[in-house]
Parts: sequence; C-alpha cells; structure tokens
Amino acid sequence: MGKTISEKILSKASNSDAYAGDIVVANIDFAMAQDGTAPLTIRALEEMGVDKVWNNKRIALVFDHNAPSPSEGVSKLHAMMREWGKRQGVILYDVGSGVCHQLLPEQGHVPPGGVVVGADSHTCTYGALGAFATGIGSTDMAVVFASGKLWFRVPETLLVMVDGKLPEGVYAKDIVLTVIGKVTASGANYMAVEYAGNTVRDLSVEARMTLCNMAVEMGGKTGIVAPDSKTIQYVGKRMAKNQYQTFSSDSDADYIKRLEIDAADLVPVVACPHEVDNVKPVSEVEGISVDQVYIGTCTNGRIEDLRIAARILRNQKTKPITIIAPASREVYLQALKEGLIEIFVEAGAVVCNPGCGPCVGTHQGIPSPGYTVVSTANRNFKGRMGSDEAEIYLASPHTAAVAAVRGKITDPRSYL
Repeated sequence: MGKTISEKILSKASNSDAYAGDIVVANIDFAMAQDGTAPLTIRALEEMGVDKVWNNKRIALVFDHNAPSPSEGVSKLHAMMREWGKRQGVILYDVGSGVCHQLLPEQGHVPPGGVVVGADSHTCTYGALGAFATGIGSTDMAVVFASGKLWFRVPETLLVMVDGKLPEGVYAKDIVLTVIGKVTASGANYMAVEYAGNTVRDLSVEARMTLCNMAVEMGGKTGIVAPDSKTIQYVGKRMAKNQYQTFSSDSDADYIKRLEIDAADLVPVVACPHEVDNVKPVSEVEGISVDQVYIGTCTNGRIEDLRIAARILRNQKTKPITIIAPASREVYLQALKEGLIEIFVEAGAVVCNPGCGPCVGTHQGIPSPGYTVVSTANRNFKGRMGSDEAEIYLASPHTAAVAAVRGKITDPRSYL
C-alpha cells in the first residue's frame, strides 16, 4: 500500500516503515518557541536539569506576540529569553524581526521533507513547503530542546482537492475558510490536511502558507502541500539542495477522507462571530458597519497580501480604524520599496512594526466592547483580540481592505 506525504516524512524521520496510527519517535529538523511559550519551555528545561540544548543551530526564539513589550511583566520575560538564548547560543529573532511563522520559512529554517515543531499552534503553516510541521506544548518543546526528538502518532490524512480557475476576487483565504466551513472546526481532528489539485499548484508559495496556516482551525495536526517547482525556487534561495528532500503522496495512498472543490464555485466568504467555521458568503452579510480593520498576522501579512490591500487603498481614505502589520522585517522593507507603506499611511491606516500586532489581544489595537472588526487573522472566538464583547469577522486581505474603504462589509468583487 502506498503512503501519504506525511507518512513518508515521519518514516524517514523515525527510521521506520510508518503508517497512520503508528507511534514513532522522530528526529526534529528545527524547533521554535515564541515569547508567549518560550519562558515556560526554559523553566521546564531548568526543572529537568538540562544545561545545554541538543543543537543550538536548530533552535530559534522569536519575539513576536508581545513585541515591543506592552508591560513590565512581559519585558522581564523578554529579558529572560535573551539571557538564556545568548547563553545557549540559539538563534534569536528579537523585537521587530516579525512573526515566527513568516520568519522560519523566510530565513531558511524549514526543509522540505523535514520535521519542524513550534511551541505555537500555527506552526502547521510550514507544510506549504512540504515539511511535516506542527505545534506542540511548551513542556514537549523542552524535551525537543534537550534531545532533538519527539514522539508522534502518525496522523491519518484528509485530502482536499481543489481544481479549476479561481474567480476574480477569490483568494487562498476564501478557499481555506470555505474548507473549514465544510469540514467544521473539529472535523479534521489530528489529521494531516493535504491540499492538492491544479488550483493549489497555481497558487504562490505564500498563498499555500495561508491554506496550511489554518489547518489547525479544523483540528488538524498539520497542513501540507507536496513540493513542486515553485517550492524548490522558494527554498533554493534559502538553503542548499543537500539540506532537504522532497516527497509526494503515492497514487494508492490511503486517505481517511476526501473533499473535492470546484474552484469555479468559490465566492468571497467571511467567518462570522464567534466561530471560525461559521462561514458565509460576503454577499449574505453585506452592509454590516465596521469599526476596525486589521490586515496582517501569520495568515495574511505577507508581501502578496499587502499588495492586494494596497490596490484597494490606493488614493482612498479609510473609514474605520485600520491597522496593518507586515509579517516580517523583510516584508516591511519590500513594502517600503514598492511604495505600499506610503499608500497605507496616506489612506489613514496605522502601520505597526513587524509582528503579531493586535491578533492575540494584548496590544496594538484592542477593540472596544461592541466594536465590529474585520480581520485577516485565523481566529475569531470571543476575546481573541482582547475584548469579549467585540465581534470579529475573518476575511481575505481584499475583503478587509474593501471594508476599510467602505466602512462596512462589502462584496469585494465590486472593487475589482
């Protein structure tokens, strides 16, 4: 019987012949913790009596969730991370570097065919490069930092086939929200969500990151796309060929579920409050007044996303509070070179430093109770952005930018 891409990667990493349901101990290729989880990992290591990490060149600490620090307490945690990180010699991406899930692929830490773990649930983003990438807890991360290994139950795979040409005004965010609406928030629990089909092949690597990023929002263990020439071109700028190995699923691989989508049937959608699977066509919720728009995050803060937003905001004025956060310093600099930052500022938007921004609800744009927010993030449960009484609609950068111009939720196809 053939294997899925996830089964092949975990077989290689564990030196075994692994199939879905098997328990394996896998070698880790790279590990990351961010400022919300790294302090717990460091404390766990100290309690374990571990003085030296397994490989300081394969570990990164990222300051992104609360950066710059919004409080003295967070500043103390940042200082602790810096001191420990420098003592261990691990890679430090300090304040202003960007979001962890943009930095790791961008900086060449994600090898196709490898196993990458992060102490953050959206680590599944890296599956866009053909790696098995998944989020783990801080204590598990301490074990990885100490040993370079971790146990896994090999996941079953949900195959999502998307074929056909995307209609105008429909983007990767609309694809993944549509999938989540069909699968539900728990319909892919502990599964690898594998995307395939000619629509997916036509997407950029950045757009595939958007797909894989939200695998966890349907309960998935990881999201993954088989590498192709676009992947190799992206990775080739960041690491040598002998540092990675590509895999694809066999034609006779066993999938627990299959979902087929005709791209021609897709429309712009939003995830309505307060559940990520409460997905509706934008046309069904048009006219809802918007108080705040947020464009950024590990889902849609890349240069491709900022270009989409800038096309709408050029020579326009924002009506609601509009906050934009580039996903990394590299993205920010590219946006500066292309004049995108100027477009945003002239439109009246607030451009934050690279990082998570207001996504997790700790700083840089906590909405008031009663506010309606359109966000390009990946979660919209109550309190996600810091207010239990705010309502969050998840959308593509195109839909979010149109809401910023119109001051209300609007079908973005009217702005093509």
